[in-house]
Amino acid sequence: MTRTTPPRPLDVEALFPELARHRGTTTRLHPRPGTPAVTDSSVGGPLLRPADEAWPVCTEPHDRGTGYRTADVRAARRDRGARQDRGRLLDLPDDHPVPMIALAQLYRRDVPDLRPGPDGADLLQLFACPFDAHGDTGHGMSVHVRWRRSDAVAEAEAADTQPEPEVVGWPGYVPEPCVLHPEQVVTYPFAGCLPEELEERIGAWEEELEEEAESRTVVKPWADLGPDGDYGDDIPEVPGYQYDLSIPPGWRAGGYASWHLTDPYPMDCRTCGTPMELLLTVDSREWDGTVSWRPVEDDGLPAHPHASPTEVVVGRWGQLNVFSCAADPAHPHRWSIQ
Repeated sequence: MTRTTPPRPLDVEALFPELARHRGTTTRLHPRPGTPAVTDSSVGGPLLRPADEAWPVCTEPHDRGTGYRTADVRAARRDRGARQDRGRLLDLPDDHPVPMIALAQLYRRDVPDLRPGPDGADLLQLFACPFDAHGDTGHGMSVHVRWRRSDAVAEAEAADTQPEPEVVGWPGYVPEPCVLHPEQVVTYPFAGCLPEELEERIGAWEEELEEEAESRTVVKPWADLGPDGDYGDDIPEVPGYQYDLSIPPGWRAGGYASWHLTDPYPMDCRTCGTPMELLLTVDSREWDGTVSWRPVEDDGLPAHPHASPTEVVVGRWGQLNVFSCAADPAHPHRWSIQ
């Protein structure tokens, strides 16, 4: 089934014509549980790769054995009553190679906004270490991006199995197999990345809308108290630039990155200094606090569990943005967690 993004609550370019020069596109991937094949773009599905190719592993020093058994994570999802206990499960050296988790593979033929790979590569594969034990803080992600030419993997040489870590540090690293329903939509930059004068005007417009909404708030009488004991104020929904008009939530390729957690900071290639561009976003939710991005076909469905079909959770229900060099896609990728 296709997935269709509803029209935006209003025409933001009619309010701010300057946004037209910043208009871009992004492809919402709309992953949904399914049974993908190696020839499909997918989240958590089997990857196309030669049988004799080494699987990416993490060898950075960190505890390998404390966490959740991958098999228990999957069993608990099938049977909500199954046990999923965290504990010390394996005795391994801290530098023992840990198979990375296969998060996704994307064929450029399926995803209009997927940037080109190096040397004509048309297939992007994304991996992550299944432990938050990396970076300066010791609590960050470790991500690996692999590009390949799909026509270079002969059917007779393709692997029919793939490694998986026995233990993961967090169940949110284990993706459910999902097929994709790519949809290209219009997008605009994060407000903090716009020219300062335009950002200020958008901010002033949002404040004005919020003040008008508060003035129209209807306080219900005591007899209409909600089940939680609150007054159940009827506050009109106010469309906001960040959450309704610019960058859609969910897994997507291309477009603009959101910087709602850290505010924008330079994301330049560490090899050549060229500003990098968004390659892929891995999101914990298909839609968030606002339902304006909820696909038409999912109208009326509650956020839980329908807004999290992949079961992937980034950080504290955030998103992972992976960037590639605009000058040379063979240069090492960078990423940001928001």
